[in-house]
Amino acid sequence: MPKIAERKRAIQLRKEGKTYAEILDVVEVSKSTLSVWLRSVGIAKAQKQRITDKKLAAQKKGGLARREMRLVNMKDIFMKAGKDISPLSAREFWLCGVMLYWAEGCKEKMYRGGQSVDFGNTDPEMIKFFVKWLREVLEVKDADMNFSLYIHENNMYRLKEVEAYWLKTIGIKNARIAYTCFKSHNPKTECQ
Repeated sequence: MPKIAERKRAIQLRKEGKTYAEILDVVEVSKSTLSVWLRSVGIAKAQKQRITDKKLAAQKKGGLARREMRLVNMKDIFMKAGKDISPLSAREFWLCGVMLYWAEGCKEKMYRGGQSVDFGNTDPEMIKFFVKWLREVLEVKDADMNFSLYIHENNMYRLKEVEAYWLKTIGIKNARIAYTCFKSHNPKTECQ
């Protein structure tokens, strides 16, 4: 019978609560062979928890490594793209603002005239860009700008913190949130 000593050693290590990876570091067999040897070996609850904890830690470590790699790649992409982009001309700046409003702004309806400029988005850079566009292209005065906040009702307890964040992001002295709308949680999706 080949590998009897290795099999006994693998079973003993498993009973001690070792993971397959830890056992394979000691016993030189294929993972499939190890799986066959250990399929009927029971381990204590504490040992199962140790293995589960190790798996979760490995998943977390892998996730953090992938995130870090993604951030490094994004930084590299932004740096390379930044070299290819020159400052916007006055016309390009005007067009960018118009396109943003077209995509994210409320449009006046034929049946309801007098709509003010209303722009909604959650991207801080986009909001800063649009505020700058309002100031420089349309020459809207800071005092004539009103801001509102849409926040999920689950974050009501953080309202002051969220308001402070957005007021800082907007970057207008004496700006204030005119009103806050709380979005309710509605998990139902109805398709027709």
